[in-house]
Amino acid sequence: MSEKKHGSSMKLFFASIFDIHHRYRNKRDEIRESGKHEKRHQEWKALWHYMFSISADSASHEEIKQRLLDGGRVSGTNMCVMVCAILIASVGLNTNSTAVIIGAMLISPLMGSILAIGYGTVTADYFVVRRHLTGFLFQIICSVLTSAIYFLLSPEKGVTAELLNRTNPSFYDVIIASAGGIAGIIGQTRKDKANNIIPGVAIATALMPPLCTCGYSIANQKWRMLSGALYLFVVNSYFIYMSACLVLTLLRIPQVRETSEKERKRTVHKLVRNAILISLPSIVLGLLIHQG
Repeated sequence: MSEKKHGSSMKLFFASIFDIHHRYRNKRDEIRESGKHEKRHQEWKALWHYMFSISADSASHEEIKQRLLDGGRVSGTNMCVMVCAILIASVGLNTNSTAVIIGAMLISPLMGSILAIGYGTVTADYFVVRRHLTGFLFQIICSVLTSAIYFLLSPEKGVTAELLNRTNPSFYDVIIASAGGIAGIIGQTRKDKANNIIPGVAIATALMPPLCTCGYSIANQKWRMLSGALYLFVVNSYFIYMSACLVLTLLRIPQVRETSEKERKRTVHKLVRNAILISLPSIVLGLLIHQG
């Protein structure tokens, strides 16, 4: 009897040893698999960061500040260049010349003011925001007045295809302005200042032609054209600004003063709210045109 009990105890002992060993092996394999999964996750994360990092080759924060604020300056050469761009764009729209309009978009300094406003917003420097917003409004007024005077004096009063193209904004313009704004601010924040990003963005987003179309509309009292062209300009300007704010935030540009979490959330809420309100008419217009 005692031998049977002894044999049974030995069996239980070896069974428990086997069970412990089995559990250990399962746990070890689980840890190894977890380690492999974590390693793969880290590798993919590193690859993603390497492929799409915008901070890897970005310039210093001080250099970014200098570039953006200089680009948004409304004085001296910037204003001279802008007047030239207004006249070139007006002639191109008046004569239906795409090449001339592209030339005007390439030399227009309007985007510089928008990026400077975005920089002021992200850094919580409201003096910079007010100064460059005032300058931007001055540029808009100057552009519209100059183009209106040109179209009043021009013997060609007909509505060209290029003018009409600036009066029918759609949701595609929202996408173009957003992508263009991201590309533009990345181009301005890179270490290498010599790049072909800004000229391409200037052509794609088209800030100057809608303003010149506004001048044409005022000169010829075409108020429906005026509303369409002005709306296109607002869409392009705002989504370039919003994209610039997003990229500068991702680059962790330092703020000039400490802001609370509540204040930061309020700023984000305003940006998103305005984006929805501005883009809604383009969505509605697109649906109406599609149904029609």
